[in-house]
Amino acid sequence: MTCHAYLCLVLHNHQPIGNFDGVFEQSYQDSYLPFLDVFEPYEQLRISLHTSGPLMMWLAERHPEYLDRIRMLVDVGRVEIIGGPQYEPILTMLPPRDRVGQIQAYRAWLERNLGAAPAGMWIPERVWESSLASDLVDAGIDYTVLDDFHFRAAGLEDSQLSSYFLTEDNGRVLKIFPGSEHLRYTIPFRPATETIEHCREVAERSPGAILTFGDDGEKFGTWPDTKSHVYEDGWLRSFFDALAENSDWLQTATLGQAVRQAAPAGKVYLPDCSYREMTEWALPVKAQEKFDDVVHAMEDHQRWHDLKSFVRGGYWRNFKTKYEETNEMYARMMHVSRRLSEAEESGADVGELAVIRDHLYRGQCNCSYWHGAFGGIYLPHLRNAIFNHLIEADTRLDKIMGLDFNTVQATVDDYNFDGLQEIRLSNNQLCGWISPGRGGRIYELDIRDIGHNLLATLQRRPESYHRKVLSGPNKDGDDVASIHDRVVFKQENLDQRLHYDAFARKSLMDHFYDNETSLDAVATGQAMERGDFVELPYETKLRRGSDRVQVQMRRDGNAWGIPITITKAVTMVAGSNRLLFTYLLEQLPVNKPLHFAVEMNFAGMPAGADDRYFSDIQGNRLGQLGERLDLSDAGGLSLSDRWLRIDVSLEIDRPSGIWAFPIETVSQSEAGFELVHQSVCVQPHWIVNGDADGRWSVQIELTTACEEQTETVSEEQVIQL
Repeated sequence: MTCHAYLCLVLHNHQPIGNFDGVFEQSYQDSYLPFLDVFEPYEQLRISLHTSGPLMMWLAERHPEYLDRIRMLVDVGRVEIIGGPQYEPILTMLPPRDRVGQIQAYRAWLERNLGAAPAGMWIPERVWESSLASDLVDAGIDYTVLDDFHFRAAGLEDSQLSSYFLTEDNGRVLKIFPGSEHLRYTIPFRPATETIEHCREVAERSPGAILTFGDDGEKFGTWPDTKSHVYEDGWLRSFFDALAENSDWLQTATLGQAVRQAAPAGKVYLPDCSYREMTEWALPVKAQEKFDDVVHAMEDHQRWHDLKSFVRGGYWRNFKTKYEETNEMYARMMHVSRRLSEAEESGADVGELAVIRDHLYRGQCNCSYWHGAFGGIYLPHLRNAIFNHLIEADTRLDKIMGLDFNTVQATVDDYNFDGLQEIRLSNNQLCGWISPGRGGRIYELDIRDIGHNLLATLQRRPESYHRKVLSGPNKDGDDVASIHDRVVFKQENLDQRLHYDAFARKSLMDHFYDNETSLDAVATGQAMERGDFVELPYETKLRRGSDRVQVQMRRDGNAWGIPITITKAVTMVAGSNRLLFTYLLEQLPVNKPLHFAVEMNFAGMPAGADDRYFSDIQGNRLGQLGERLDLSDAGGLSLSDRWLRIDVSLEIDRPSGIWAFPIETVSQSEAGFELVHQSVCVQPHWIVNGDADGRWSVQIELTTACEEQTETVSEEQVIQL
């Protein structure tokens, strides 16, 4: 029988920057290696394989024998290597110079290490905008894969999606294959015969058709329950057997072979889009809930099949508004990219610039910039890894631009693209980012020695899937569920751990509470805010000394309707590992005590381990970081993380109450719903009584001490209010 259809199997294997080594290894043992073991004997089968840069470089170091086997399959034409941006960024998030640079960097790596010069590429998360076409072509790419969802959104019908198409931008022409959503849900979750029958129906309708499956390789063994299903129960062998048995009319082909063997179906201009689930996840929570309700209500409607092609959710870029923390990482990345471009134009050392560029590219890895069925931005170790590389790149840029131990800087710009001016304070030890227009908060604080952002925090906020958490887990059926359909709890009583924050979890956030407010009310987000200082703008002045800078911020606000003025200052000294925060409250009412608190948050210091602990200022341990503390008449508090090699200490110049408690989120991951420790909140608080002039002040000194770091700054060095 003449071949009536081609099946392009495109596997996307990926592990993000910052993921644990054990996860890499487990995924290798559960997915990548056994898939290769099963695939190799079927000599007539061909696949296109994309392995992301972070995973590929890990494999080259830990399992070079795996790459040797892949190289042999490439040589005999059974595996086509698919390229892409080196560290798997969302391309629409990057400036064009970095889009092209990442693709070319990974292409060069693959040529050096596998002898393959990819003509095709994988679009991370299939996030597409039309302007990408010209950048991809400029980077040497001839074809790629998106979802058929993109094509249906452009008005094409399923019957038309039986080949690849051409698209164009700025005169550059790119070939795009429509990956089948139907195949994504049958492979490997339904019997192999269902996939074969679907291919037969398409082949009978459109002889010579090209069907494309493009999806995560981790669904073959790493996703929950798939290892036993795919390998132990023999699904993958049954699938390959079925392909071999039907090879007289259905042949597997690489994307490159399909391009050479068939003409394009035509030209299409696709809307800005991603795969269906991603467009839903990008919506604001209330819109996402409404979207979900409407879709479920309409699914049985007689016109739903005709209507659903025109129904889609949101736009990937709006993750930067859905999660303020995403925008912070994005803005930080853009700042480093801009600084690198300026350094290149200045003629800085080429070798050092290459190292900086690699750190920048690593800091663009997409996984922690968004959230859906996977942990994403809710995973602290992924956020920390992004900041680690961006901080390292920024620190190296400072050095090649001549900044040293004696340098302290204060610069002003709209660093986070919110239309307001932010202030960047930096020396060779610390880099702090202050937002006067948002309550005078510090929203990033980098410790350069260890490349760690102490404010890589996450706000507790509602998610659409919290409705499932409140409803409880579902019962597993006989079939293996898609990762999008599972409702599994990794801990008990998660419904009781759902707490939400009215404000971001940052530092120098100024609260007024009821005098009787408790630790529990503050920790669970139930405490009433009685002032208007947390979010509203402060007037700002910069003061510069010979070896220090100070940001002075002032707000004429109110608490309980009482006019109050707060002036606070942040002082940084050259070469110092300390910041000094000085507060002055004025116009306090006579004989009316007020409850005032200053919120600090510290990220990347996880709970549940004896080497992560609180101490008082005398060095006495007070418990693990995941515990709650309610201290009275304290002079300060220290937080230690021996694995991270850091101590963070607060010393306060007057007796203070101190609340400390963990910030934990209930989030969705591929394995189910889980409780994740995000940060530690520390709030010094006081019942404030003004003096005869209605004034009250406090000074808080924050010290960040890494191992072998002993530099100190005397009180005399600080500019006083």
